[in-house]
Amino acid sequence: MSVDATGAATGAARVNPNAPTEETVLAVEHYTDRLFRFRITRPRSFRFRSGEFVMIGLPKEDGRPLLRAYSVASPAWDEELEFYSIKVPDGPLTSRLCHIQPGDKVLLGKKPTGTLVLDALLPGKRLYMFSTGTGFAPFASLVRDPETYERYDEVIVTHTCREVAELTYSRNLVADLVNDPLVGEMVEGKLRLYTSCTREPHDHQGRITDLIESGKLFEDLGVTPLDPATDRGMICGSMEMIQDTKALMIKAGLTEGSNASPAEFVIEKAFAG
Repeated sequence: MSVDATGAATGAARVNPNAPTEETVLAVEHYTDRLFRFRITRPRSFRFRSGEFVMIGLPKEDGRPLLRAYSVASPAWDEELEFYSIKVPDGPLTSRLCHIQPGDKVLLGKKPTGTLVLDALLPGKRLYMFSTGTGFAPFASLVRDPETYERYDEVIVTHTCREVAELTYSRNLVADLVNDPLVGEMVEGKLRLYTSCTREPHDHQGRITDLIESGKLFEDLGVTPLDPATDRGMICGSMEMIQDTKALMIKAGLTEGSNASPAEFVIEKAFAG
């Protein structure tokens, strides 16, 4: 190592302060041949708001990181970090990530961000969280956060998948919340999960957008249709679902919000294209 005229060190590899950290896999659970969740260690310096996303990845063969945006499925207070992922056979990252085991290492970005946060919404009475597939992940974080129940009288989470087995993660998580020492008492009478399937027989059949538009969603839940005076919404899923549900929110008179300008509903632009 040498020192230049200003006293700065030269000749050594520079450390990138924004480089991902290397975290240890603590648990992995596979639900179907397309879906799994995993938990990793959380650095003490890692701070995020429930509902935000962060970059997750693995090193490529050339040593450079291969990173993708993943919603954090665990709440902000959790000492570990949880993620819910799809498996894509030819996906550059998920084709490898789906094989991780406890003890393996994954890369974690340092800058969580996102729009699916409580601060991006105006106060209201009822909060809807509309999700398809792995779009349930940010809501897995928010339904475990006490602030969600402090802000809203009723929280309705919808989760639509192709097959019944793909609903296992959301159903198990919500069912177990009554035993949660932090929010167990808060969810009783406030949290409702509404699931639907598009390709298999189920109690509720069809795309969430069709169920909203026909009014069946509200009829099944025994609530009034969307009202900007009382209702707030969050949307996360496929690009098509996000855009179609957004259009229905606007049609009902709700205005899209953001971190800078809170309003009646929000989408995650990072996943909406």
